Amino acid sequence: MKKNNDLVYWILFAHLPRWTTLKTNKLIVRIIHNQKITFEEFFSLSHDEWIETYKLEDKEINDLEQARKELPNYSFLLEDMLSQGYELIPFNSSDYPKTLKDNLKLKFSPPLIYIKGNKSLLNDDTIAIVGSRKAGETSLEFTKNIATKATNKYQCVVSGGAKGVDQTALDESIKANGHSILVLPQGILTFSSGMKKYYKHIIEGNLLVLSTFFPKAGWSTGLAMGRNKYIYGLSKEIYVAESDSKGGTWSGVLEGLNAERTIYIRNPKEDEKNANDLLILKGGKAVDMNGILIELNKENEISLDEKIKNSIKGIALTAKQIKEKINYDIDTRKF
Repeated sequence: MKKNNDLVYWILFAHLPRWTTLKTNKLIVRIIHNQKITFEEFFSLSHDEWIETYKLEDKEINDLEQARKELPNYSFLLEDMLSQGYELIPFNSSDYPKTLKDNLKLKFSPPLIYIKGNKSLLNDDTIAIVGSRKAGETSLEFTKNIATKATNKYQCVVSGGAKGVDQTALDESIKANGHSILVLPQGILTFSSGMKKYYKHIIEGNLLVLSTFFPKAGWSTGLAMGRNKYIYGLSKEIYVAESDSKGGTWSGVLEGLNAERTIYIRNPKEDEKNANDLLILKGGKAVDMNGILIELNKENEISLDEKIKNSIKGIALTAKQIKEKINYDIDTRKF
């Protein structure tokens, strides 16, 4: 019962309105690790103690007091979820995926994740294949190749389940009886139709459904964009089938590259209109249709100017925007 009581408080902290993940996690660390008290004990402290020990401001105190009023509702919510076979994994649990914590650090690691299925998949060697919802046939063929290869290597495919590349990667993994983690762009309780669709694979232990959002939150574009960082965070390897010069795939890859992660980009054909070449220029590793690294040399390397021109075909960009996108000091007077 004590564990369940703790989980109620984890729900409270995980969904504090207008609090950043870093702000929430820092307070959790101060409570549990620094002061070594429980959440219940924290809420028994006076406001003066909150201010003195935790350096909380009036607005933050008000946020916590408003959230405290929701504890009875969170208690009923938790009981309902547990009765339906859902599990909650807080940040300090030994079940919390190490890969997620290592990749996203304290700044972005969600305080609490909600799952249904075989949680041991969180310890698998993981891989994500990401790309556009409107990916072309070449990109989808690449996705199938990488997903099949991953399954043969006993890797777990992490997918957001979106149309196009995400869904293709998930379908190929399931078809091959491989392991998969489906990361939702919504609360886990609002995915009832999906739970029915994937019921067989969930109970067989091959598919884990995961969400970081409030359990009753419906799908939204904002949550879909926010979910992308968790797909990347849960994955040890990332392959990009196709990217536009904006959107979730583009921003996710840039975040990964800025964090000095190795990301593999499908080397596009010369007549393709996508931003794969731009991502390669920004530090992504070019791979062929089977995910094998392409070593560019003087014989097969396209000149920088030519590569840039190929990369921006069909994309309406100013010279300044091109310069910003590829993060390269080019002479904009040449374009």
